[in-house]
Formats: sequence, C-alpha cells, structure tokens
Amino acid sequence: MKTIDFSQPIRQSSKGIIIIFAFNAYKFVKRFFVLFIAFGLSLVRKKSFANLSTETIVLIFAGILIVLFIVAVLKYLNFKFYLSKDDFHLSTGIFNKDNTVIPKSKIQNVYIKQNFLQQIINVVSLNIETAGDSKSEISIKALDKSTALQLKKELFTKTAKQILNNEFEDTEEEEKSNIFFKVSLKRLLLEGISQNHFKSFIIITSFVFGLYYEFRDYTQNLRLRERIEENIHLDEKSILNIIILNLAVIILAILISMLFSVIKTVITNFNLEVVENQKTIEINKGLFNKMSLSLTPSRIQNIVIKTNRIKRYFGLHTLSVKQAMVNAKQRKNFVIIALEKDQVSHLVDKLIPNYRSNSESKKPRPYYKRLLALKMLVLGVIINIPSYFIFGNWIWISNLAFILFAIIFVQITFKKAYYKIDDECITIGSGFIDTITNILEIHKIQAVEIKQSIFQKKKQIASVYISTASKKIKIPYILETDAKTICDYLLFKVESQDRDWM
Repeated sequence: MKTIDFSQPIRQSSKGIIIIFAFNAYKFVKRFFVLFIAFGLSLVRKKSFANLSTETIVLIFAGILIVLFIVAVLKYLNFKFYLSKDDFHLSTGIFNKDNTVIPKSKIQNVYIKQNFLQQIINVVSLNIETAGDSKSEISIKALDKSTALQLKKELFTKTAKQILNNEFEDTEEEEKSNIFFKVSLKRLLLEGISQNHFKSFIIITSFVFGLYYEFRDYTQNLRLRERIEENIHLDEKSILNIIILNLAVIILAILISMLFSVIKTVITNFNLEVVENQKTIEINKGLFNKMSLSLTPSRIQNIVIKTNRIKRYFGLHTLSVKQAMVNAKQRKNFVIIALEKDQVSHLVDKLIPNYRSNSESKKPRPYYKRLLALKMLVLGVIINIPSYFIFGNWIWISNLAFILFAIIFVQITFKKAYYKIDDECITIGSGFIDTITNILEIHKIQAVEIKQSIFQKKKQIASVYISTASKKIKIPYILETDAKTICDYLLFKVESQDRDWM
C-alpha cells in the first residue's frame, strides 16, 4: 500500500469532479422538481413551453449543465486538505475562500461511505464529524479507499497533548480483528417482516397525498370524481361491495407497507457485518450506499436495545449506539440489527465494560398508569368528536375496541417501565409494541433536572430528566424524595469522577 504524506496540501481524486457535478445536478433538480413536472406536462399537452422552440430549450439545459460542470471543477481545484501534528486543515471555496481547522482531539467520528455512483467509479467519501453542529464538519467526496483508510488512521492517532495528559483512548486501528457477526439474508428478511410497518404506511401515504396535491389540477381536468359518482348507485349490494373494496384496499396497503419495510431493511443493511478489533467495533453495511462506521467506547453516549414479541420469536434484537454526532441523519446508521440475545450482551460488555445487568430494578409509581389512562381518554375524545359528525351514532360501537386497546396500552406500557442505577450505569426500560432498553454511563451525564406539574407536586410525584451529549432520557413519575436522592447521587458521581464524557 502506497503511503500518503498528509503533511502537504493535497486534493481529492480527480474523479471528485464527477461526484461534485452529480451532487450539484441532483440538488438543482430536487430544488426545481415541481417546475420540471409542470414543464413536462406543458410539453405533453401543448407541445411547447412559454413559446420557446425545442432548440432553445435544449440550449438552456446545456447551458445549465455547463455552469454546473464549471462550478464542480472550481470546487475541486480549491478543495485542499492536510494534517499538522495536532490538527486537520481544510481550504475550500470558489470566490470566497474558507479555511477550516479542526483539532484531532475534537473529532467525534470518521466514517467512510460509498454511494452507487462512487461504487461505479471506484472512490469513497470520508466524513469527519465533531460534536456541536447541525451537519458534518468535513466531507471529502472522492478518495481512493486506501487513501481514505490511511487518513482515518491518521485522524485517530493520538496528538501530543493527548499522549501527555493520557485523557483519551487510542482509537488507532488494531492489526488483529475478526468478524464477530455477519447477517444472513434470511435474518434480514425476518427483520424486515417484523418491523413497525405503521411507519412505512405513513411514509407511503404521505408520498401518495404529496403527488396528489402536486397534480391536483391535472387530475381535476380528467373529471375522475364526476365519473365515479355517475357510475355508482348506492343500494345494499353496492354498499357491501364498497365495504369489501375498502377492506381489500386496507389489506393491500398493509402488504405494500410490509414489502416497503422488507426492501428498505435489505437495501440499508445488505451484507451487514460487525468487525471486532481490540478496542473498537466496526460496522460495515449497505447495498447502494456502502458505509464503514467505527464505534469507540469513549465516544459512546447511550446504547439502546430494541425488540418485540415477533422479533423475540425469531431471536432478533436491535442495538443502536448514540454518539454526540452532528449529523442527525447519520445517527440512523449506527444500528446493528438481527442480533441474537447473547451477541447483544457481548457487544454491550465490549462498549460499556462496567455495565451490570443484574442490579435491582425499580418501577414508577401507579400515578403513571393514571396518567397514561388520561392520555388515552383525551385521545378517545379527539377521535370521537369529528367521527360522530362524519359517521353518525354507530361510531360509538367502535369505542368498545378502543377501550380494549387503551386498557392493553396502559397495562403493557406500565409493565415495561423500570429503571436501574448502579455505581457506573443507568438502565431505563420503556415501550409498548417494542421493548426498549436505554443504557448510559453515569460519568457521561451532562445535566440532571427534576420536573413536576402542579398536580404532581400535590401528590409528591416527580420525573428525573438525564441529559447526555446525544439525547435526553427520563425516569418517569417516581416519588419526589426518590427523585431528589437520584439527582443528588448522579451529580455527586459526575463531579467526583475525574473522567471525561468523550
């Protein structure tokens, strides 16, 4: 492998021009998507657009592409980076030049990504993230894979200050590594089938309604509603047919949602593997967008474990890692699916060595059940009032099913709620459909606060909110005295330990 001298300013691969051009073209089309649709419909219906000839339209598009290509070339030429002893330096810009300096010690994560176009031209992108911003600090869009791996290694090499103070773990790649877990296609399909399909249904429904409103004027010209009303005459047989048709549509929507979940799961987690190094864990996955992500215990803020009844039947568990990352979209990729229970335990022990799962668990007060019941009552009122005016008196019959659902929801949600606190970690359980377990180390807590409403104060009930650099979790509705004791204990532990949060 050729060694790269990162101490001198270098550019990314010349193939980066293609990537930058494609990215700019995509953003341009996305921004003016509605205009392009209107333009296409106008050409179909009138064979012209704003009295412009076909040659003129072609020249306009060619001019836009030329401008985008020139911008891509200028961005490529002005994009240079290099490494000093303790910092990463980047120079960017076209007319206004920007110089960015990031200390190595502030780098939260470095991940390698390869989308479909990058796979075709055989380059990868490298993103450098720090905590405290809304997006990735640095994105190098076109590097040879060997160059990207060397740069990643150099960025995670200890700085002189880190070595002197011995404050950070060495995250340099270890020579010895083994593939701890590799997902099979069967487990991927089972994971997709057992997903929460309601989210997929909402996404598909939103997309369909979005298309409808975009093309509403065009569909009105087709007079679809008038044609349907002309051909439908309501009688007992027609009403039965309409009910059967609606049931068929619902079943079809469920099947489409399930198919969407399965396809999404397979594409996102294709060829998922977990590589275990001596001090780090690496996640590799993706079909069209390949990713290589590293997990370092010192940078992890929370671990979330999820499963449900169907997943447990198939032996499936999901482990999510929360870091103080800047890219909210990228957080979704720090997920390992289709794990066995013992594999989850092994990874938790690896990422949080001091975690003890056998500590005593405690429950919220029964007040939590009453509050859940009140929320379901409010939801029932919100649903019933408009439904009464739309469907009439028979809607009250459906409340029997809603009441049964509300009872089950309250009982299961309360049953799954618990918390554990030991010398090193906090564990909080929650969920209704999914069983969710949140784990965080006490020394990484950044804030603790107690909240209670006027009604809760009278009953001496309060909730404890615990904030880390990645998220806020809640110990709900416990005795006020217990909440104050927990708050004092956690603050004492944080202030008395000479350990950094990352």
